[in-house]
Amino acid sequence: MYRNLGSNAAKIADKRFGQNFLKDSSVLLKIIEAIPNNRLPIVEIGPGLGDLTKQLLKVGQVRAYEVDKRLCEYLKQEFKEPLNSGNLELLCKDVLEHDGSLFDSEYYLVANLPYYIATKIILNALRDSSCKGILVMVQKEVAKKFSASCGDKNFGSLAILAQSAGDAKLLFDVPKEAFEPQPKVTSAILHIKKQSSLDDIEFEAFLKIATAQPRKTLYKNLSSNYAKDLLRDVFNTLGIKSTIRAHELELSKYHLLYKELKKDNLDESRREKTDTTSSRGE
Repeated sequence: MYRNLGSNAAKIADKRFGQNFLKDSSVLLKIIEAIPNNRLPIVEIGPGLGDLTKQLLKVGQVRAYEVDKRLCEYLKQEFKEPLNSGNLELLCKDVLEHDGSLFDSEYYLVANLPYYIATKIILNALRDSSCKGILVMVQKEVAKKFSASCGDKNFGSLAILAQSAGDAKLLFDVPKEAFEPQPKVTSAILHIKKQSSLDDIEFEAFLKIATAQPRKTLYKNLSSNYAKDLLRDVFNTLGIKSTIRAHELELSKYHLLYKELKKDNLDESRREKTDTTSSRGE
């Protein structure tokens, strides 16, 4: 029953899990060639029918997460030898419900990610200190948002987060014809070489506010959450024009802006607390 799955890819693809199986061997080879020679274990999310998995096992140890029970049964039969030897570990579960790091030590994330969870998976990997790099296939528009440079219209919160953690690049496009069944959009390979991990919920919240409405100025976006007199002072201190738009501010200035606003909010909170204490004392 399960052995027949591999020859019926288009029929078994489940829309609930965003399944589009990569079948083009030339694309698979290009992905493998892009993996750094660092001998780290690899985490794969959504191995599907195992076409990429077979190639990854030639590189090193693999831990794969698969949510589809049908495919899990197929993979258990298809990869008996590497499963028995320990070269492959198959976890039949929803990766988004997995607590903690995706691996017990340092690892590299390499996967053809389902479109509907791609952004969340990448952000989780950026936060995970055990993850040393991300090489994933995603919708091209998502790859552009993570790899955009300052000044590009796509330069927003995702690019700032990715490039705060390392070097993000869109390596190459993958046409619809490389998949079975074919998706409606073009895909792309995104590579993020991590130099650090970024796990600051407050900074992420700040970026969402700062980049909420790209057509408005950065000052206008931030004024929805910060006092205008505070923004004017901080913008003047950092030499940021009030007319600048979110995609025009360089990465380093975003971190300085965040620190200054956070510091001023903390000072204001302390002043209010002191005033309240003094009033009670009187």
